[in-house]
Amino acid sequence: MTTQTLEYRFHQGEETAFSEIHRRYAAPMFTTALALLGDRELAAEAVQQAFVQAWRGAGAFDPGRELKPWLYAIVRRAAIDVHRREHRAASHVPLDEAWEEDTRACGADPLEDVWYAWQVRKALAALHPDERLVVELAYFQGYSQSEISAALRIALGTVKSRTARAQRRLAGLLSHLRTQ
Repeated sequence: MTTQTLEYRFHQGEETAFSEIHRRYAAPMFTTALALLGDRELAAEAVQQAFVQAWRGAGAFDPGRELKPWLYAIVRRAAIDVHRREHRAASHVPLDEAWEEDTRACGADPLEDVWYAWQVRKALAALHPDERLVVELAYFQGYSQSEISAALRIALGTVKSRTARAQRRLAGLLSHLRTQ
């Protein structure tokens, strides 16, 4: 069986071809993911995610091209996704805990903090839903503008203009807080 035949069978969605590809490429893909992530469990997760994505994209794969570079590109992207997810999860502290730590550390007035938080929530609720979404993704989820663009499937310029409009509106809606 030639590699081209295997690639064509994979392109056609043949399960035995997928099994053969998994047998051939799982270990080298794992090595790549491990080198990128430095953690065996995360690397295994990235490889699994990559194979799922490859199987879903088999119909779009061009059987006239080499399979190996295509698979490695998928596993690299999957490793990056796993890394980002883990980084966000590791840096996430529940708001209740963060608020309690902050108030104890600086002796802040909890009632005043609740009032400020309510004012911010009220201002966010007044934004257009598209503007509120980019603000929430950027400031509460830690997404970059490029990541927001990809996640929402909108142009980067649109993300930037929505963010700028939202910031201007929030500044106006929260201007009364600066005088206090």
